[in-house]
Amino acid sequence: MKGDLFSSRHMVRAATEPGMSVENAKCLRYAVDGEMYARQGAMVAHRGDLRFERKGQGVGGMLKRAVTGEGLPLMAVRGRGEVWLAHEAQNCFVVEMEPGDRFTVGGRHVLCFDPSLSYEIRTVKGSGITAGGLFNSVFSGSGRLGLVCEGDPLVIPVSAEQPVYVDTDAVVGWSESLETSLHRSQSIGSMLRGGSGEAVQLMLRGEGVVVVRPSELTQHKPQQH
Repeated sequence: MKGDLFSSRHMVRAATEPGMSVENAKCLRYAVDGEMYARQGAMVAHRGDLRFERKGQGVGGMLKRAVTGEGLPLMAVRGRGEVWLAHEAQNCFVVEMEPGDRFTVGGRHVLCFDPSLSYEIRTVKGSGITAGGLFNSVFSGSGRLGLVCEGDPLVIPVSAEQPVYVDTDAVVGWSESLETSLHRSQSIGSMLRGGSGEAVQLMLRGEGVVVVRPSELTQHKPQQH
């Protein structure tokens, strides 16, 4: 058989080292030699001697998910082999985390991560009860974190002198060191007249970066739990 489909652009090459890598813009590959974690349902292909098991979060994690609506429905992939991971043809990216790094990210943007990383679900500081609560997963440790995003994200530097205001439905994640609070950009009178649709944003201040996707949150199919 011949054709562009079978060109080197699409042909998979053997992995050169264990761990996570970008296969193409829409897919990550993980060469497993032991264990790794991925969101449930993200596997699109695999080869080798691999086992896929649902990863529980314990009673505390289940309670947090029930209360916050934020959670990571995870599976553990164990053994030796290769697995390809994707989610709804969204763009894929790899974050290299080093000791001391802490990155907060919405659970819907997490695709996979090394077992050397740990995470916990936290309330975003300053979000307040009136906003319905904002909850993200905070990752820490040394290793790689695979993320998905609709479109090409914007990585915006944040400083104490120049805070950044982001739509809560468009933000992917940010440096955990940043201070967060809700910012109202419309007056009560404007809101009563219908407003602009951009009434409240998340303000980030400090030293770090914020990652924003070029669209607001769209309706997704319910995740399996």
